[in-house]
Amino acid sequence: MRVTVRFEPSGREVRVLRGTTLLEAARRAGLPLASACGADGLCARCGVEILDGGAAFEAESEDERHSKRRNRVDPRQRLACRVILSADARVRASYW
Repeated sequence: MRVTVRFEPSGREVRVLRGTTLLEAARRAGLPLASACGADGLCARCGVEILDGGAAFEAESEDERHSKRRNRVDPRQRLACRVILSADARVRASYW
């Protein structure tokens, strides 16, 4: 089954298989998203704001929270490399 992700403010959309990470979806949409750690959730450079659909995703892990605190990422953001898409979503990064 596929899900649709809309990226704001660019307005780009991509359909990906359920289970794809948000980081991979952004890359498939041709949007830049930093990830210096190779998508291991350590660098916290892939922070994005989930505007819609986030309630369907797994809760943030303690490792993700720790990485965000250590790297001073806004607590309202999620790390795109840690979000497994299970439903349609709308997300925002300030540089899109």
